[in-house]
Amino acid sequence: MAYLTVKELVISGELPGGELVSEGEIATRLEISRTPVREAFLRLQVEGWMRLYPKRGALIVPIAVGEAESVVDARRLVEAGSVRAFIEDAGARSRVVDALRENLRLQEQLAVDGTAAEFSAADADFHRTVVRAGKNPLLDAFYDGLRERQRRMTAASLTRDPGQISRIVDDHRRLTDLIEAGDADGFERAVEQHMLGVHGLRTDRGGTR
Repeated sequence: MAYLTVKELVISGELPGGELVSEGEIATRLEISRTPVREAFLRLQVEGWMRLYPKRGALIVPIAVGEAESVVDARRLVEAGSVRAFIEDAGARSRVVDALRENLRLQEQLAVDGTAAEFSAADADFHRTVVRAGKNPLLDAFYDGLRERQRRMTAASLTRDPGQISRIVDDHRRLTDLIEAGDADGFERAVEQHMLGVHGLRTDRGGTR
């Protein structure tokens, strides 16, 4: 419980990168002893979310320079490849579109009365729906490994600019329409532009444009 709770605080941005936290602070917050918090901190350090300093506390590791670009490139390749795997199957395409539109309804609700953490989770689920439809278990597992980084990046972006939420929802509608139309190339271009825009990255990088 301590591990999952602290990790969620980091991913959601409630514990931002660069902040120093202590075992005592977290133990008090969770109303538990320091021992499980210490074990959670050690596990989070191994996973790269924290850096421990004896007698000082734990530093929340900031999003690394270049990490956002790498995540965007990896996601574009996986999502575009997944779309191409099912786009010619009208039945599969219809099921994906139905699932995405259901997720969009949740996003619209969270845009009104949800938190940034809740919205970033729904955003990640939208994209994961596309990947899972490709039915490649290796790519699916790889993408799940990106999900936490994606959520953290999105939460940070929404903290900087809450107005991003409406733009994200609009982009997701466009991506859904492109899948429904069977336009895999258009989807790849649009999903890359979407991710670059959300994370404040340059849109004139080399790539598929």
